[in-house]
Amino acid sequence: MKEYASDKIRNIAVLSHDGAGKTAVVESLLLASGAVTAVGVGKDNKHIMDFEPEEIKRNVTIQLGIAPCEWDGFKLNFLDTPGYSEFCGEVRAALRACDGILLVVSAEAGIEMDTERAWDYGVELQLPRMIYVNKMDTEHADFFGSLEKMRTVFGKSIMPLQIPIGEGADFRGIIDVCKMIAWEWTSGNIEEIKVPPQYMSKAREVREMCMEAAAEGDDELLEKYLNGDELTLEELRFGLHQGMLTGRVCPVMCGSATRHIGTTELLNRLVRYMPDASQKVMMGTDTKSGDPVMVYPNKPFTGFVFKTLIDPFSGKLSYIRIFSGELKEGDKILNVTQNKEEKLGKIFTLVGKEQVPVEKATAGDIVVLPKLNTAKTGDTFATPEFPVVYEAIRFPNPLHTVALVPAKKGEEEKLTNALLRISEEDPTCRIEKDPEGHQIILHCMGDVHLDHILTKMERKYGIKAVQSEMYIPYRETIRGTVTAEGKHKKQSGGHGQFGHVFLEIEPLLTGEPFEFVDAIFGGAVPRQYIPAVEKGVRETLEKGLLAGYPMINVKVTLKDGSYHPVDSSEMAFKTAASLALKKGVPEARPVILEPIYNVDVVIPEEFMGDVMGDFSGRRGRILGMEHHRNRSGIIVVKAQVPLAEMTGYVTVLRSMTQGKGTFNMDFFAYEEAPQKVTETIIAKKDAEKSE
Repeated sequence: MKEYASDKIRNIAVLSHDGAGKTAVVESLLLASGAVTAVGVGKDNKHIMDFEPEEIKRNVTIQLGIAPCEWDGFKLNFLDTPGYSEFCGEVRAALRACDGILLVVSAEAGIEMDTERAWDYGVELQLPRMIYVNKMDTEHADFFGSLEKMRTVFGKSIMPLQIPIGEGADFRGIIDVCKMIAWEWTSGNIEEIKVPPQYMSKAREVREMCMEAAAEGDDELLEKYLNGDELTLEELRFGLHQGMLTGRVCPVMCGSATRHIGTTELLNRLVRYMPDASQKVMMGTDTKSGDPVMVYPNKPFTGFVFKTLIDPFSGKLSYIRIFSGELKEGDKILNVTQNKEEKLGKIFTLVGKEQVPVEKATAGDIVVLPKLNTAKTGDTFATPEFPVVYEAIRFPNPLHTVALVPAKKGEEEKLTNALLRISEEDPTCRIEKDPEGHQIILHCMGDVHLDHILTKMERKYGIKAVQSEMYIPYRETIRGTVTAEGKHKKQSGGHGQFGHVFLEIEPLLTGEPFEFVDAIFGGAVPRQYIPAVEKGVRETLEKGLLAGYPMINVKVTLKDGSYHPVDSSEMAFKTAASLALKKGVPEARPVILEPIYNVDVVIPEEFMGDVMGDFSGRRGRILGMEHHRNRSGIIVVKAQVPLAEMTGYVTVLRSMTQGKGTFNMDFFAYEEAPQKVTETIIAKKDAEKSE
């Protein structure tokens, strides 16, 4: 593949709802441009872009893929992304590398949940958007119905540049409303024809809409249009292009990816309307001065790692978008994020899994760099003379949390290492070790994402894991005040043991977990033994005295005691303190505390009743609701819910809201658990002890 100047490069992320045929569209574009000679058909699992075993098994895209092609003197880098919402981290990564979005919509299903999410991404990041209505040849295809729904949901920016000739089994061509010509596909051949008479009225109506939209993008064009003069084809294209760059216009095309109808026309419009990479200006931070800096393509080299792949055999692959300068084999570059220098080996791009060598790449291009030891997703690379760093990608917060154990005992370290490698590839997969519960905790996006992680881990690293019950970090405390005596006496010949204390045990109302007070007068307990008393108290409280959970919000005062001049020791007083607590706490009205979390659920308004009702069943407190500040029809339900009741909530919420609900949660406080819950917790702990 030859070198291309920045203004001849188009970087396009292809997004859609799962099942709209996005990967088929990308592969049809590759076929039309000559980048590949054959593509998979339907569900034959021979897709170029979906080559991972998990993707073949599910027949869905799971990880983003690069698909470059050459067309009419231009290079188009397509970023094929997953449509299923649990893999939206891959979409976020692709959006950092692209300059525009091609949104694929099914003519059969129309606007779906992840179609709206993809559109919102474009609005949020101010990326130009274009829509391709795919599957025009399916039984229930409805182009104008889909168009009407798009205008309802996305607004009047939706602007069809084409309309179909026929739908479903009758679909056989498309009409270009700008040029007022048509193409008809018969037996795999394409023929340019005049606009069929029965479609002339609709074509003129849509063309008038395009003319009005184009005129609004330029003062001179608007004046000409208002004077009743018709815009030329070039003026029409110029106005639409300007409108697309500002987000005021979203061109819509149509076709069938599996029958390769409309693909060539789509390529032409992607070249014509998508922004060229030479216009991309990034905001970075100068690491020497700490000042913000505008990075133009003609500046020295900077690049951003937006995706990492790790193969147990071939090593690490870093997907990099070059924002300025150029890159060639043998260059020394600085990982600015980690302040470590690397020397480049090979440079290549990918078509699916096939590596295509690249000798040199310039600003705007997307390449893959193998074996960069320090590189991680979100790192910035640059020349040492221009140490600019870019903001990391804001990946969604994983809210599905599970505890994992290896299927074979003794493989905990192997499991941890495998998960760490997967989390390096996938930032929406996070791992932590819970020292209190002695568990390996995995945070991910949902059940499907979890299944993918476990399957991939077994295939790539030979380690199988199973879920275990999540440890809930309950706490214990007391509600009453008691004074208890603890005496440790062992004097049966030789050097004995003697420690004797009186402890006052009471609730600590300051919010601190523990306070120890030395109230000894007159040397009843010698100074050198008082730290041992405190240590004995701390260790006993940490082990818990009701159900084995740490005891908090407790104040312990050493009031009195006695000692033996020969037999007393630190160990004896530590033991005496523990005995006093074990005697006193059961009389101080001990209770179990459970962790309560603030939960904010973001949902369409029509699901409010279902969500609130569900929280009531989870022992939650509804604090109220408010309208989303940026999105109409969306509300935020605020609640406080016990952590133990939130297990698997992400799956329940998706089911309850047709996949449209999201939530976040953070720790609020510990509160006393209801009596029934307390009894269940204690019974469970007793059963574990007896086992």
